[in-house]
Amino acid sequence: MRLFDNAAFGLAAALFLLPAAAQAHFQLIYTPEVNLENPGDVPLKLVFWHPFENGHVMDMGEPQEFYAFFRGEKIDLKPSLKEVTFEGSENSAKAFEATLPAKRAGDYILVAVPAPYYEESEDIYIQQITKSYVNRGQLPTDWMEPQGLATEILPLNRPTNILAGSTFTGRVLAEGEPVAGAEIEVEYMAAEPLMDENKPGEPKASPMPGGAVVAISDANGYFTFGIPKSGFWGFAALGSGPAKEHEGKELSQDAVIWVRAYDVE
Repeated sequence: MRLFDNAAFGLAAALFLLPAAAQAHFQLIYTPEVNLENPGDVPLKLVFWHPFENGHVMDMGEPQEFYAFFRGEKIDLKPSLKEVTFEGSENSAKAFEATLPAKRAGDYILVAVPAPYYEESEDIYIQQITKSYVNRGQLPTDWMEPQGLATEILPLNRPTNILAGSTFTGRVLAEGEPVAGAEIEVEYMAAEPLMDENKPGEPKASPMPGGAVVAISDANGYFTFGIPKSGFWGFAALGSGPAKEHEGKELSQDAVIWVRAYDVE
């Protein structure tokens, strides 16, 4: 369910549960440890996948842009990209690996602008502009700042150490302006990628009955979701971007964010 009448949802309430497609496309920027103690090169995986279902993997084209923001500086990561084959539970597809040099303390905000993907079953293109976060040295710097993307989700909770059982609040933006009534698919990374094997590990959860979990942003672009379990959680605001067409077909330009939750030990 990718099309929504935004004008109909100028609501103050933050969260609704609605039926949606059984499987949700999600662009990943993944590394297993997002809180780093020591400086070094951080391995990354870029996979276009259905991680909650441990399902079908889609072929990625080379990203149009891939970089990190650190203390206002833009670090180009495209030179580190290397094409790999990711072996999902159902099929294999093209993905990428890369490296983030995390030398100094602070927040590294990873941004991928993938090439539009043609989804034959819907006869549309999908472009998921994705953000993920790594922190070194427990020093907060940039995580709360927007990156000026065509569309993005701005976190209102520090995205690298959310408490399982608490909530995550985000704000959907398009060209810096809030998006009311955005349809936001919620995804749990049930099977995390094995970095050395380019395949998923064992799933830690099963997909929800009734299809994807969906939230709706309020009149000011905000949404809140209760995080029930530790691990990686993804949020995709469908069609929130300004671009609506690619190569003569409909384009769903989505904003994606990944956050990490932990249990209290």
